[in-house]
Amino acid sequence: MTERRISGRPASPGLASGPVFMIGKPRPRTEKATATQEDGDAALRSAIDAALVDLVSLVEAVDEEGADIIGFQIAMLEDEALSEGAFDAIAAGVPPVHAWRSALDAEIADYERSEDAYFRARGTDLADIRDRVLAHLTGVAESEKVPPGSVLVGEDLPPSLFLSVDWSKGGAIALGAGSPSSHVAMLARSRRVPMVTGLGALGEASQAIVDGAAGTVTFDPGSASLADFGPALARRHEADARAETMKTEPAFLANGTRIDIMINVASPDDLKGISPEICDGIGLVRSEFLFEPGRPLPDEEAQYAAYVAIAAWADGRPVTIRTLDAGGDKPIPGVTSDGESNPFLGLRGLRLSLARPETFRVQLRALARASLHHEIRIMLPMVTVPGELAEASALLDEVVASLIAEGTPCRRPPLGIMVEVPAAALGALRFPADFYSIGSNDLTQYTMAAARDIADVAGLNDAGDPAVLELMARAVGAGKARKVPVSICGDAAGEVRLVPKLIGVGLTCLSVPPALVGAVKAAIADFKHV
Repeated sequence: MTERRISGRPASPGLASGPVFMIGKPRPRTEKATATQEDGDAALRSAIDAALVDLVSLVEAVDEEGADIIGFQIAMLEDEALSEGAFDAIAAGVPPVHAWRSALDAEIADYERSEDAYFRARGTDLADIRDRVLAHLTGVAESEKVPPGSVLVGEDLPPSLFLSVDWSKGGAIALGAGSPSSHVAMLARSRRVPMVTGLGALGEASQAIVDGAAGTVTFDPGSASLADFGPALARRHEADARAETMKTEPAFLANGTRIDIMINVASPDDLKGISPEICDGIGLVRSEFLFEPGRPLPDEEAQYAAYVAIAAWADGRPVTIRTLDAGGDKPIPGVTSDGESNPFLGLRGLRLSLARPETFRVQLRALARASLHHEIRIMLPMVTVPGELAEASALLDEVVASLIAEGTPCRRPPLGIMVEVPAAALGALRFPADFYSIGSNDLTQYTMAAARDIADVAGLNDAGDPAVLELMARAVGAGKARKVPVSICGDAAGEVRLVPKLIGVGLTCLSVPPALVGAVKAAIADFKHV
Protein backbone atom coordinates (compact mmCIF):
# COMPACT_ATOMS: atom_id res chain seq x y z
CA MET A 1 0.00 0.00 0.00
CA THR A 2 1.08 3.60 -0.62
CA GLU A 3 2.20 5.67 2.36
CA ARG A 4 -0.33 8.28 3.49
CA ARG A 5 0.44 11.01 6.02
CA ILE A 6 -2.60 12.77 7.55
CA SER A 7 -2.68 15.68 9.99
CA GLY A 8 -5.29 16.00 12.74
CA ARG A 9 -5.55 17.49 16.22
CA PRO A 10 -3.07 16.45 18.91
CA ALA A 11 -4.91 14.80 21.82
CA SER A 12 -2.15 12.99 23.72
CA PRO A 13 1.59 13.42 23.10
CA GLY A 14 3.91 10.56 22.29
CA LEU A 15 5.21 8.53 19.35
CA ALA A 16 4.22 4.94 18.56
CA SER A 17 4.10 2.47 15.69
CA GLY A 18 2.12 -0.72 15.30
CA PRO A 19 -0.37 -2.78 13.34
CA VAL A 20 -3.72 -1.15 12.66
CA PHE A 21 -6.80 -2.43 14.49
CA MET A 22 -10.00 -1.03 13.01
CA ILE A 23 -12.64 -0.13 15.59
CA GLY A 24 -16.32 0.64 15.21
CA LYS A 25 -16.96 -1.67 12.27
CA PRO A 26 -20.73 -2.07 11.87
CA ARG A 27 -22.05 -5.42 12.99
CA PRO A 28 -25.40 -6.88 11.92
CA ARG A 29 -27.97 -6.58 14.69
CA THR A 30 -31.17 -8.56 14.82
CA GLU A 31 -34.01 -7.28 16.96
CA LYS A 32 -35.77 -9.68 19.30
CA ALA A 33 -39.50 -9.58 18.66
CA THR A 34 -41.74 -8.04 21.33
CA ALA A 35 -45.47 -8.69 21.11
CA THR A 36 -46.73 -5.95 23.41
CA GLN A 37 -45.74 -2.61 24.86
CA GLU A 38 -45.12 -4.35 28.17
CA ASP A 39 -42.72 -6.75 26.41
CA GLY A 40 -40.93 -3.84 24.78
CA ASP A 41 -40.63 -1.98 28.07
CA ALA A 42 -39.34 -5.12 29.77
CA ALA A 43 -36.78 -5.78 27.01
CA LEU A 44 -35.37 -2.26 27.22
CA ARG A 45 -35.28 -2.22 31.02
CA SER A 46 -33.52 -5.59 31.00
CA ALA A 47 -30.92 -4.34 28.50
CA ILE A 48 -30.33 -1.17 30.54
CA ASP A 49 -29.92 -3.23 33.72
CA ALA A 50 -27.49 -5.59 31.96
CA ALA A 51 -25.47 -2.62 30.66
CA LEU A 52 -25.31 -1.22 34.20
CA VAL A 53 -24.00 -4.57 35.44
CA ASP A 54 -21.30 -4.44 32.74
CA LEU A 55 -20.27 -0.95 33.77
CA VAL A 56 -20.21 -1.74 37.49
CA SER A 57 -17.99 -4.75 36.76
CA LEU A 58 -15.69 -2.55 34.68
CA VAL A 59 -15.44 -0.01 37.51
CA GLU A 60 -14.12 -2.75 39.79
CA ALA A 61 -11.40 -3.66 37.30
CA VAL A 62 -9.92 -0.22 36.51
CA ASP A 63 -8.01 2.48 38.38
CA GLU A 64 -9.57 5.49 40.11
CA GLU A 65 -9.52 7.74 37.04
CA GLY A 66 -11.13 5.06 34.87
CA ALA A 67 -13.65 4.33 37.61
CA ASP A 68 -14.64 8.01 37.73
CA ILE A 69 -15.26 8.08 33.98
CA ILE A 70 -17.27 4.86 33.98
CA GLY A 71 -19.08 6.20 37.05
CA PHE A 72 -20.08 9.19 34.90
CA GLN A 73 -21.61 6.77 32.38
CA ILE A 74 -23.39 4.85 35.14
CA ALA A 75 -24.92 8.08 36.45
CA MET A 76 -26.12 9.01 32.97
CA LEU A 77 -27.62 5.57 32.37
CA GLU A 78 -29.34 5.56 35.76
CA ASP A 79 -30.96 8.93 35.02
CA GLU A 80 -34.49 8.10 33.89
CA ALA A 81 -34.58 11.27 31.79
CA LEU A 82 -32.13 9.61 29.38
CA SER A 83 -34.48 6.72 28.56
CA GLU A 84 -37.78 8.56 28.89
CA GLY A 85 -38.01 9.30 25.17
CA ALA A 86 -37.34 5.67 24.28
CA PHE A 87 -40.12 4.40 26.56
CA ASP A 88 -42.49 7.01 25.12
CA ALA A 89 -41.67 5.74 21.63
CA ILE A 90 -42.25 2.12 22.69
CA ALA A 91 -45.66 3.18 24.04
CA ALA A 92 -46.38 4.57 20.56
CA GLY A 93 -45.60 1.21 18.99
CA VAL A 94 -41.92 1.67 18.05
CA PRO A 95 -39.77 -1.48 18.55
CA PRO A 96 -37.34 -1.12 21.51
CA VAL A 97 -34.14 -1.20 19.42
CA HIS A 98 -35.33 1.62 17.16
CA ALA A 99 -36.81 3.51 20.11
CA TRP A 100 -33.57 3.37 22.10
CA ARG A 101 -31.34 4.17 19.13
CA SER A 102 -33.46 7.15 18.05
CA ALA A 103 -33.69 8.58 21.57
CA LEU A 104 -29.94 8.30 22.18
CA ASP A 105 -29.03 9.53 18.70
CA ALA A 106 -31.06 12.67 19.38
CA GLU A 107 -29.25 13.22 22.71
CA ILE A 108 -25.87 12.60 21.08
CA ALA A 109 -26.69 15.06 18.29
CA ASP A 110 -27.50 17.75 20.88
CA TYR A 111 -24.09 17.28 22.46
CA GLU A 112 -22.21 17.08 19.15
CA ARG A 113 -23.81 20.30 17.88
CA SER A 114 -22.27 22.13 20.81
CA GLU A 115 -19.55 24.64 20.04
CA ASP A 116 -17.89 23.80 23.36
CA ALA A 117 -15.33 20.98 23.15
CA TYR A 118 -16.24 19.68 26.62
CA PHE A 119 -19.90 19.14 25.67
CA ARG A 120 -19.03 17.65 22.28
CA ALA A 121 -16.72 15.18 23.99
CA ARG A 122 -19.50 13.91 26.24
CA GLY A 123 -21.28 12.69 23.11
CA THR A 124 -18.78 9.82 22.98
CA ASP A 125 -19.88 8.67 26.43
CA LEU A 126 -23.50 8.69 25.29
CA ALA A 127 -22.59 6.71 22.16
CA ASP A 128 -20.81 4.19 24.38
CA ILE A 129 -23.96 3.83 26.51
CA ARG A 130 -26.16 3.58 23.41
CA ASP A 131 -24.11 0.79 21.87
CA ARG A 132 -23.77 -1.16 25.11
CA VAL A 133 -27.55 -1.25 25.61
CA LEU A 134 -28.09 -2.09 21.92
CA ALA A 135 -25.68 -4.99 22.28
CA HIS A 136 -27.85 -6.46 25.02
CA LEU A 137 -31.07 -5.75 23.13
CA THR A 138 -29.81 -7.58 20.03
CA GLY A 139 -27.58 -10.20 21.60
CA VAL A 140 -24.49 -9.01 19.68
CA ALA A 141 -21.10 -9.13 21.39
CA GLU A 142 -20.08 -5.57 22.17
CA SER A 143 -16.41 -5.55 21.15
CA GLU A 144 -13.54 -7.64 19.90
CA LYS A 145 -10.30 -8.26 21.78
CA VAL A 146 -7.65 -5.70 20.80
CA PRO A 147 -4.17 -7.20 20.35
CA PRO A 148 -1.54 -5.45 22.55
CA GLY A 149 0.57 -2.86 20.75
CA SER A 150 -2.10 -2.04 18.16
CA VAL A 151 -2.88 1.36 16.70
CA LEU A 152 -6.64 1.71 17.15
CA VAL A 153 -8.14 3.42 14.10
CA GLY A 154 -11.75 4.49 13.66
CA GLU A 155 -14.24 7.33 13.77
CA ASP A 156 -14.26 7.51 17.57
CA LEU A 157 -13.34 5.37 20.58
CA PRO A 158 -15.61 4.64 23.55
CA PRO A 159 -14.03 4.93 27.01
CA SER A 160 -15.01 1.38 27.96
CA LEU A 161 -13.08 -0.03 24.99
CA PHE A 162 -10.03 2.07 25.87
CA LEU A 163 -10.13 0.71 29.42
CA SER A 164 -10.29 -2.88 28.17
CA VAL A 165 -6.99 -2.56 26.25
CA ASP A 166 -3.61 -3.52 27.73
CA TRP A 167 -1.60 -0.38 26.98
CA SER A 168 1.52 -1.60 28.81
CA LYS A 169 2.66 -3.21 25.54
CA GLY A 170 2.46 0.08 23.61
CA GLY A 171 -0.06 1.17 21.03
CA ALA A 172 -1.74 4.39 19.95
CA ILE A 173 -5.05 5.89 18.81
CA ALA A 174 -5.93 7.58 15.49
CA LEU A 175 -9.49 8.87 15.13
CA GLY A 176 -11.33 10.37 12.20
CA ALA A 177 -13.46 12.44 14.59
CA GLY A 178 -13.09 12.48 18.38
CA SER A 179 -11.98 15.32 20.61
CA PRO A 180 -8.91 16.27 22.68
CA SER A 181 -11.41 17.03 25.48
CA SER A 182 -13.02 13.58 25.48
CA HIS A 183 -12.78 11.16 28.38
CA VAL A 184 -10.72 8.87 26.14
CA ALA A 185 -8.24 11.69 25.48
CA MET A 186 -7.95 12.32 29.22
CA LEU A 187 -7.31 8.63 29.79
CA ALA A 188 -4.77 8.53 26.97
CA ARG A 189 -2.83 11.47 28.37
CA SER A 190 -2.73 9.98 31.86
CA ARG A 191 -1.44 6.65 30.47
CA ARG A 192 0.89 8.28 27.92
CA VAL A 193 -0.87 6.69 24.96
CA PRO A 194 -0.24 8.74 21.78
CA MET A 195 -3.54 9.94 20.32
CA VAL A 196 -4.60 12.08 17.35
CA THR A 197 -8.19 13.15 16.61
CA GLY A 198 -9.96 14.93 13.76
CA LEU A 199 -8.16 13.07 10.95
CA GLY A 200 -11.21 12.90 8.69
CA ALA A 201 -11.67 9.99 6.28
CA LEU A 202 -9.15 7.28 7.12
CA GLY A 203 -9.60 4.30 4.82
CA GLU A 204 -7.94 0.91 5.25
CA ALA A 205 -4.35 0.41 6.39
CA SER A 206 -2.20 -2.35 7.83
CA GLN A 207 0.32 -0.33 9.87
CA ALA A 208 0.60 3.20 11.24
CA ILE A 209 2.97 5.59 12.97
CA VAL A 210 1.22 8.03 15.33
CA ASP A 211 2.88 11.27 16.45
CA GLY A 212 0.55 12.55 19.17
CA ALA A 213 2.48 15.77 19.77
CA ALA A 214 2.57 16.82 16.11
CA GLY A 215 -0.96 15.54 15.47
CA THR A 216 0.08 13.40 12.49
CA VAL A 217 -0.49 9.78 11.49
CA THR A 218 1.47 7.96 8.79
CA PHE A 219 -0.48 5.02 7.40
CA ASP A 220 1.39 2.15 5.73
CA PRO A 221 4.75 3.90 6.23
CA GLY A 222 7.41 3.33 3.61
CA SER A 223 10.98 2.23 4.25
CA ALA A 224 12.23 5.80 4.79
CA SER A 225 9.57 6.57 7.40
CA LEU A 226 10.22 3.27 9.17
CA ALA A 227 13.97 3.95 9.19
CA ASP A 228 13.36 7.40 10.72
CA PHE A 229 11.06 6.03 13.41
CA GLY A 230 13.75 4.59 15.71
CA PRO A 231 15.86 7.77 15.97
CA ALA A 232 12.70 9.90 16.20
CA LEU A 233 11.44 7.76 19.08
CA ALA A 234 14.76 8.13 20.89
CA ARG A 235 14.62 11.93 20.46
CA ARG A 236 11.02 11.99 21.66
CA HIS A 237 11.87 9.99 24.78
CA GLU A 238 14.69 12.42 25.50
CA ALA A 239 12.38 15.42 25.03
CA ASP A 240 9.66 13.81 27.16
CA ALA A 241 12.13 13.14 29.95
CA ARG A 242 13.28 16.76 29.86
CA ALA A 243 9.69 18.04 29.86
CA GLU A 244 8.84 15.81 32.82
CA THR A 245 11.84 17.17 34.73
CA MET A 246 10.90 20.77 33.99
CA LYS A 247 7.19 20.36 34.73
CA THR A 248 7.39 21.50 38.35
CA GLU A 249 10.09 24.11 37.74
CA PRO A 250 9.32 27.80 37.11
CA ALA A 251 9.56 28.90 33.47
CA PHE A 252 12.34 31.29 32.49
CA LEU A 253 13.57 32.59 29.16
CA ALA A 254 17.27 32.25 28.42
CA ASN A 255 17.72 35.93 29.43
CA GLY A 256 16.16 35.30 32.85
CA THR A 257 12.68 36.72 32.15
CA ARG A 258 10.02 34.84 34.10
CA ILE A 259 7.05 33.47 32.13
CA ASP A 260 3.97 32.47 34.13
CA ILE A 261 2.47 29.13 33.16
CA MET A 262 -1.17 28.59 34.07
CA ILE A 263 -3.41 25.65 33.20
CA ASN A 264 -6.80 25.33 31.48
CA VAL A 265 -9.52 23.30 33.19
CA ALA A 266 -12.66 22.00 31.44
CA SER A 267 -13.99 20.22 34.53
CA PRO A 268 -12.78 19.18 38.01
CA ASP A 269 -11.84 15.81 36.45
CA ASP A 270 -8.89 17.55 34.77
CA LEU A 271 -7.28 18.19 38.18
CA LYS A 272 -7.30 14.61 39.43
CA GLY A 273 -3.81 13.25 39.92
CA ILE A 274 -2.19 16.62 39.14
CA SER A 275 -0.14 18.66 41.60
CA PRO A 276 -0.69 22.44 41.70
CA GLU A 277 3.11 22.72 41.84
CA ILE A 278 3.23 22.39 38.04
CA CYS A 279 1.61 25.78 37.45
CA ASP A 280 1.32 29.38 38.61
CA GLY A 281 -2.46 29.10 38.79
CA ILE A 282 -5.48 28.31 36.65
CA GLY A 283 -5.85 30.65 33.69
CA LEU A 284 -9.18 29.29 32.49
CA VAL A 285 -11.96 27.33 34.13
CA ARG A 286 -14.69 26.55 31.61
CA SER A 287 -17.77 26.77 33.82
CA GLU A 288 -19.91 25.04 31.16
CA PHE A 289 -19.33 21.69 32.90
CA LEU A 290 -21.99 22.85 35.38
CA PHE A 291 -24.55 23.53 32.64
CA GLU A 292 -24.83 20.21 30.84
CA PRO A 293 -27.63 20.00 28.26
CA GLY A 294 -30.58 17.97 29.48
CA ARG A 295 -29.81 18.66 33.14
CA PRO A 296 -31.44 21.21 35.47
CA LEU A 297 -29.64 24.53 35.65
CA PRO A 298 -27.17 24.49 38.56
CA ASP A 299 -28.29 26.49 41.57
CA GLU A 300 -26.12 28.89 43.53
CA GLU A 301 -25.00 26.33 46.11
CA ALA A 302 -23.92 23.79 43.48
CA GLN A 303 -21.91 26.42 41.65
CA TYR A 304 -20.39 27.81 44.85
CA ALA A 305 -19.24 24.34 45.94
CA ALA A 306 -17.67 23.64 42.53
CA TYR A 307 -15.79 26.94 42.40
CA VAL A 308 -14.49 26.56 45.96
CA ALA A 309 -13.30 23.01 45.26
CA ILE A 310 -11.33 24.13 42.20
CA ALA A 311 -9.87 27.14 44.02
CA ALA A 312 -8.91 24.97 47.00
CA TRP A 313 -6.93 22.72 44.66
CA ALA A 314 -4.97 25.75 43.46
CA ASP A 315 -3.72 26.26 47.03
CA GLY A 316 -3.59 30.06 47.00
CA ARG A 317 -2.71 30.47 43.34
CA PRO A 318 -5.00 32.66 41.21
CA VAL A 319 -7.96 30.96 39.55
CA THR A 320 -9.71 32.57 36.57
CA ILE A 321 -13.27 31.33 36.05
CA ARG A 322 -14.97 32.10 32.76
CA THR A 323 -18.67 32.83 33.05
CA LEU A 324 -21.05 30.68 31.05
CA ASP A 325 -19.92 30.56 27.43
CA ALA A 326 -23.04 29.12 25.80
CA GLY A 327 -25.30 30.01 22.94
CA GLY A 328 -25.81 29.36 19.26
CA ASP A 329 -24.99 25.72 18.58
CA LYS A 330 -24.30 25.08 22.29
CA PRO A 331 -27.89 24.60 23.45
CA ILE A 332 -28.88 24.72 27.11
CA PRO A 333 -32.64 24.39 27.60
CA GLY A 334 -34.09 27.38 29.38
CA VAL A 335 -31.08 29.59 28.55
CA THR A 336 -30.17 29.55 24.86
CA SER A 337 -32.17 30.65 21.85
CA ASP A 338 -33.36 28.29 19.11
CA GLY A 339 -33.20 28.67 15.35
CA GLU A 340 -30.32 31.11 14.91
CA SER A 341 -29.18 31.16 11.28
CA ASN A 342 -25.52 31.73 12.18
CA PRO A 343 -24.77 30.49 15.70
CA PHE A 344 -21.16 31.69 15.71
CA LEU A 345 -22.38 35.26 15.22
CA GLY A 346 -25.45 34.99 17.40
CA LEU A 347 -26.49 35.27 21.03
CA ARG A 348 -23.57 33.57 22.76
CA GLY A 349 -21.11 34.13 25.58
CA LEU A 350 -21.57 37.37 27.51
CA ARG A 351 -24.27 38.46 25.07
CA LEU A 352 -26.38 35.53 26.20
CA SER A 353 -25.65 36.06 29.90
CA LEU A 354 -26.73 39.70 29.70
CA ALA A 355 -29.90 38.62 27.90
CA ARG A 356 -30.60 36.10 30.71
CA PRO A 357 -29.76 38.18 33.83
CA GLU A 358 -31.65 35.83 36.15
CA THR A 359 -29.23 33.01 35.26
CA PHE A 360 -26.21 35.33 35.19
CA ARG A 361 -26.97 36.66 38.68
CA VAL A 362 -26.90 33.14 40.13
CA GLN A 363 -23.44 32.54 38.70
CA LEU A 364 -22.12 35.93 39.83
CA ARG A 365 -23.46 35.39 43.35
CA ALA A 366 -21.71 32.02 43.59
CA LEU A 367 -18.46 33.51 42.26
CA ALA A 368 -18.56 36.49 44.64
CA ARG A 369 -19.11 34.17 47.60
CA ALA A 370 -16.36 31.75 46.48
CA SER A 371 -13.95 34.69 46.12
CA LEU A 372 -14.05 35.56 49.81
CA HIS A 373 -11.24 33.21 50.84
CA HIS A 374 -9.78 32.36 47.42
CA GLU A 375 -7.89 34.22 44.69
CA ILE A 376 -10.70 33.99 42.13
CA ARG A 377 -11.02 36.22 39.07
CA ILE A 378 -14.07 36.43 36.81
CA MET A 379 -13.55 36.37 33.04
CA LEU A 380 -16.24 37.37 30.53
CA PRO A 381 -16.36 35.56 27.16
CA MET A 382 -17.28 36.94 23.73
CA VAL A 383 -16.99 40.59 24.73
CA THR A 384 -17.34 42.87 21.72
CA VAL A 385 -18.00 46.46 22.87
CA PRO A 386 -17.20 48.32 26.13
CA GLY A 387 -20.89 48.68 26.95
CA GLU A 388 -21.12 44.93 27.54
CA LEU A 389 -18.33 45.06 30.12
CA ALA A 390 -19.99 48.06 31.79
CA GLU A 391 -23.32 46.23 32.01
CA ALA A 392 -21.70 43.11 33.46
CA SER A 393 -19.69 45.18 35.93
CA ALA A 394 -22.85 46.97 37.11
CA LEU A 395 -24.61 43.62 37.55
CA LEU A 396 -21.67 42.31 39.60
CA ASP A 397 -21.81 45.43 41.80
CA GLU A 398 -25.53 44.87 42.28
CA VAL A 399 -24.99 41.21 43.22
CA VAL A 400 -22.25 42.03 45.73
CA ALA A 401 -24.38 44.77 47.32
CA SER A 402 -27.30 42.34 47.58
CA LEU A 403 -25.12 39.69 49.27
CA ILE A 404 -23.77 42.23 51.75
CA ALA A 405 -27.30 43.44 52.53
CA GLU A 406 -28.29 39.83 53.23
CA GLY A 407 -25.32 39.39 55.54
CA THR A 408 -23.76 36.79 53.20
CA PRO A 409 -19.93 36.91 53.23
CA CYS A 410 -18.50 37.74 49.81
CA ARG A 411 -15.88 39.73 47.90
CA ARG A 412 -15.99 41.52 44.57
CA PRO A 413 -13.49 39.64 42.40
CA PRO A 414 -11.44 41.25 39.62
CA LEU A 415 -13.44 41.34 36.40
CA GLY A 416 -11.64 40.74 33.11
CA ILE A 417 -12.47 40.02 29.50
CA MET A 418 -11.53 37.47 26.90
CA VAL A 419 -10.09 39.03 23.78
CA GLU A 420 -11.50 36.71 21.13
CA VAL A 421 -13.40 39.09 18.86
CA PRO A 422 -11.26 41.22 16.52
CA ALA A 423 -13.22 44.33 17.58
CA ALA A 424 -12.15 43.75 21.19
CA ALA A 425 -8.52 43.26 20.17
CA LEU A 426 -8.44 46.38 18.03
CA GLY A 427 -10.17 48.48 20.69
CA ALA A 428 -8.70 46.84 23.81
CA LEU A 429 -7.71 50.23 25.27
CA ARG A 430 -11.39 51.17 25.43
CA PHE A 431 -12.22 48.37 27.88
CA PRO A 432 -11.67 49.21 31.59
CA ALA A 433 -11.09 45.52 32.41
CA ASP A 434 -9.03 44.34 35.39
CA PHE A 435 -7.20 41.96 33.05
CA TYR A 436 -7.26 40.64 29.48
CA SER A 437 -7.01 37.02 28.36
CA ILE A 438 -6.59 36.25 24.69
CA GLY A 439 -8.87 33.46 23.50
CA SER A 440 -6.84 32.37 20.49
CA ASN A 441 -9.36 29.80 19.23
CA ASP A 442 -12.17 32.24 18.44
CA LEU A 443 -9.82 35.13 17.70
CA THR A 444 -8.21 33.01 14.99
CA GLN A 445 -11.53 31.73 13.68
CA TYR A 446 -13.07 35.19 13.42
CA THR A 447 -9.95 36.79 11.98
CA MET A 448 -9.27 34.13 9.36
CA ALA A 449 -12.95 33.31 8.65
CA ALA A 450 -12.09 29.62 8.93
CA ALA A 451 -13.28 26.99 11.39
CA ARG A 452 -10.63 24.60 12.68
CA ASP A 453 -13.00 21.62 12.57
CA ILE A 454 -13.76 21.95 8.84
CA ALA A 455 -11.06 20.05 6.99
CA ASP A 456 -11.30 22.07 3.76
CA VAL A 457 -10.35 25.33 5.49
CA ALA A 458 -8.47 24.05 8.57
CA GLY A 459 -5.17 25.14 7.01
CA LEU A 460 -6.31 28.77 7.17
CA ASN A 461 -7.10 28.47 10.87
CA ASP A 462 -3.57 29.32 12.02
CA ALA A 463 -3.05 31.28 15.23
CA GLY A 464 0.48 32.02 14.02
CA ASP A 465 -0.75 34.02 11.03
CA PRO A 466 0.64 37.58 11.09
CA ALA A 467 -2.88 39.06 11.17
CA VAL A 468 -3.79 37.11 14.29
CA LEU A 469 -0.46 37.90 15.94
CA GLU A 470 -0.95 41.60 15.23
CA LEU A 471 -4.30 41.53 17.04
CA MET A 472 -2.67 39.75 19.99
CA ALA A 473 0.04 42.43 20.05
CA ARG A 474 -2.67 45.12 20.20
CA ALA A 475 -4.15 43.46 23.31
CA VAL A 476 -0.72 43.14 24.93
CA GLY A 477 0.00 46.79 24.20
CA ALA A 478 -3.29 47.84 25.75
CA GLY A 479 -2.49 45.84 28.88
CA LYS A 480 0.89 47.50 29.23
CA ALA A 481 -0.60 50.95 28.67
CA ARG A 482 -3.27 50.35 31.30
CA LYS A 483 -0.90 48.40 33.60
CA VAL A 484 -3.15 45.34 33.80
CA PRO A 485 -2.21 41.67 33.20
CA VAL A 486 -2.54 40.06 29.79
CA SER A 487 -2.48 36.30 29.21
CA ILE A 488 -3.44 33.81 26.52
CA CYS A 489 -5.62 30.80 27.28
CA GLY A 490 -6.46 29.37 23.84
CA ASP A 491 -4.99 26.27 22.22
CA ALA A 492 -2.21 28.33 20.66
CA ALA A 493 -0.58 28.69 24.09
CA GLY A 494 0.03 24.94 24.20
CA GLU A 495 1.50 24.66 20.70
CA VAL A 496 5.26 24.46 21.09
CA ARG A 497 5.84 25.78 17.55
CA LEU A 498 3.94 28.97 18.45
CA VAL A 499 5.65 29.69 21.78
CA PRO A 500 8.37 31.90 20.19
CA LYS A 501 5.72 33.91 18.31
CA LEU A 502 3.61 34.40 21.42
CA ILE A 503 6.60 35.59 23.40
CA GLY A 504 7.52 37.75 20.43
CA VAL A 505 4.26 39.73 20.71
CA GLY A 506 5.03 40.41 24.38
CA LEU A 507 3.02 37.70 26.19
CA THR A 508 4.49 36.64 29.53
CA CYS A 509 1.63 34.44 30.78
CA LEU A 510 0.48 31.33 28.95
CA SER A 511 -2.38 29.08 30.07
CA VAL A 512 -2.14 25.56 28.63
CA PRO A 513 -3.62 22.08 29.07
CA PRO A 514 -2.00 20.34 32.09
CA ALA A 515 -0.45 17.63 29.91
CA LEU A 516 1.52 20.25 27.91
CA VAL A 517 3.03 22.20 30.82
CA GLY A 518 6.44 20.51 30.69
CA ALA A 519 6.82 20.76 26.91
CA VAL A 520 5.87 24.46 26.93
CA LYS A 521 8.31 25.20 29.75
CA ALA A 522 11.06 23.44 27.79
CA ALA A 523 10.25 25.50 24.68
CA ILE A 524 10.39 28.68 26.76
CA ALA A 525 13.80 27.76 28.16
CA ASP A 526 15.08 27.20 24.61
CA PHE A 527 13.85 30.56 23.31
CA LYS A 528 16.76 32.96 23.00
CA HIS A 529 15.68 35.80 20.69
CA VAL A 530 14.00 38.38 22.93
